[in-house]
Amino acid sequence: MSEHDEAQLPGDAVGTGAPSAPRPSNWNLPNALTTLRILMVPFYGWALLVDGGDSVLWRTVAWAIFVAAMITDKVDGDIARSRNLVTDFGKIADPIADKAITGMAFIGISVITDTWWMWTITIVVLVREWAVTLLRLSVLKSVVIAAAQSGKWKTVAQALALGFLTLPLLEVDGWLETPGEVVYVGALGLLGVAVALTIWSGYEFFRDVWRQRHDLRAPRT
Repeated sequence: MSEHDEAQLPGDAVGTGAPSAPRPSNWNLPNALTTLRILMVPFYGWALLVDGGDSVLWRTVAWAIFVAAMITDKVDGDIARSRNLVTDFGKIADPIADKAITGMAFIGISVITDTWWMWTITIVVLVREWAVTLLRLSVLKSVVIAAAQSGKWKTVAQALALGFLTLPLLEVDGWLETPGEVVYVGALGLLGVAVALTIWSGYEFFRDVWRQRHDLRAPRT
């Protein structure tokens, strides 16, 4: 939900004078799916790095976990919005779950690849992602930061790139070897797009926060 939502807590009605609707309980399906995604992170990281990332079987298992995490990310957001189950817990836990699984993917792939450029990409992306996430959470009750289209495309590009790179594309033999190499090159191209969108969407976010700096400084009533 993190890249698709606005940074505003449920129940923060502005100037209507009408009583706000009861807040939904934190004990609901979307929050359960978010918690499940967080619990998936160490299992994904372990499966990805079995035998230093050379295990075709466990890399495939890691890919299945990653895909499941991406699907539950989409599903829990849709359910929360359609059933009015957006909670304070979900607003905080959902972006943490997203950044945890993608962060583990970037770090794990960097360990496997063991190249300076992959580590550089990982550091740049993680600094941007966590800086935006922490700032978004810190201003959550003060301003509304609308989700930018570039942020949504960034999320898609990251998920596709990391998903493909999680697969053992260069570890397979036989007739799968050439297709694996082709998909690997394509995944690197997607990664480049994801990095560019990550930097640009981060710039847009900080720009929008700066434009609303007066609202941030205003005392809350």
